Amino acid sequence: MDLWILITIGAAFAQTVRFMLQKQLKAAQLSTAGATFARFLYSSPLVALIAIIYASNTGQGAPEIPPVFWAYALLGASTQIIGTACVVALFSHRNFAVGITFKKTDVLLSALIGVLILGDMITGAALGAILLGLIGVLYLSDTPSAAGGLFKRMWSKSTALGLASGLAFGFSGNGYRGASLSLGHGDTFYRAIVTLALVTAFQTAIMVVWLVWRERGEIMRVVKAWRVAGLVGLSSMAGSICWFVAYTLQTAAYVNALGQVELLFSLMVGAFVFGETISRREWQGLVFLTGSIALLVAVT
Repeated sequence: MDLWILITIGAAFAQTVRFMLQKQLKAAQLSTAGATFARFLYSSPLVALIAIIYASNTGQGAPEIPPVFWAYALLGASTQIIGTACVVALFSHRNFAVGITFKKTDVLLSALIGVLILGDMITGAALGAILLGLIGVLYLSDTPSAAGGLFKRMWSKSTALGLASGLAFGFSGNGYRGASLSLGHGDTFYRAIVTLALVTAFQTAIMVVWLVWRERGEIMRVVKAWRVAGLVGLSSMAGSICWFVAYTLQTAAYVNALGQVELLFSLMVGAFVFGETISRREWQGLVFLTGSIALLVAVT
């Protein structure tokens, strides 16, 4: 089994743990922005420290960063923030699940964007696996019990937000891959950790400015919630390192497609941690999604 597959599965698992912890932070009266900021506040310094230690111990030294790196890195960082904002906005809409369904178009969109801006190649078999996974996501995300028929639920503001987030995340993954590949020297982990350190530093600064401007006092509430927030930072750091290494090793489309295993982890957490039941429709979605992941692993 290729290394990128194991790393992507690890990234999805760490991300599931992070979201579970962030749910607890929300329950502790932090805002959505505050719960999001926790991942940067407690992970960014650790990532920078790891990058410095690794570069020093391996003798690779300071990175040689070409101008194109900043273009890719800022593209990835800014579109990730935009995509996250669109997903957060979905929470205020009744047909949230439909919007999330369209958010998952990031897998297909990242494939198209990767071909256009990075020259990545997607095989026919891999594209088939991606489409099979999309069917599984449709089963998992759509809610027939919501108001209106399928088309009425699809053509809505949440649809637009979902598509916008999918497009943003499609650019984000490819931006990070482009930034990492643009570095002039270094092994895979070196390029990934340097890219991650610079990106998270930028995003932390942006979040600080936003919270000071719009949610004064929220930063101190995040600091006071350090016990859970610190764990959010650690799980975020582990997940982010795995994502960036995976993007360095493989095309964003393949990584994002396999990363949908996060949905399986989330359902298991819901069932075993929060006592939620899995519906028949969700079981059907799991079958398609599992088949998609197995096929993608087999053909790449």
